[in-house]
Amino acid sequence: MPKTDESKKKIIDALNVDRSYELAAILQYMGHHYEAEGVESPAVIEIFKKTAMDEMKHAELLAERIVYLGGVPVQKPAALKRGGELKAMVKDDLGAEDEAIERYKGHIKLSAELGDSTTRLMLEGILSQEEGHADVWETILGIR
Repeated sequence: MPKTDESKKKIIDALNVDRSYELAAILQYMGHHYEAEGVESPAVIEIFKKTAMDEMKHAELLAERIVYLGGVPVQKPAALKRGGELKAMVKDDLGAEDEAIERYKGHIKLSAELGDSTTRLMLEGILSQEEGHADVWETILGIR
């Protein structure tokens, strides 16, 4: 638990940023799940849906931690990307995962600096899953 009210506020603010992006990720992945078309889409459609569910769990964890720290979880998603051909959707999703990875790394560092090991550990778990998502998209795109 952070030691000061100022530290709590910094962590709550960071977690709300993360939550807004998770809410956007849910909408983006579910949109891609509904809108994807083409011969190669059936397998990817299921990955979109599964990943959206992972992001829902992240949004829930973040909200629970925000409330525990005395904050109010945001309800408004960050900006998201919609539609396009399947490869563009996957590229958009990989870009969002890469941004999430960097954001979570920064918020893990912030949590450690402010002495909130519980939030740090939670964010490390989410980061691990986001890295897994990025790996899936890189594999699909043939980047690795």
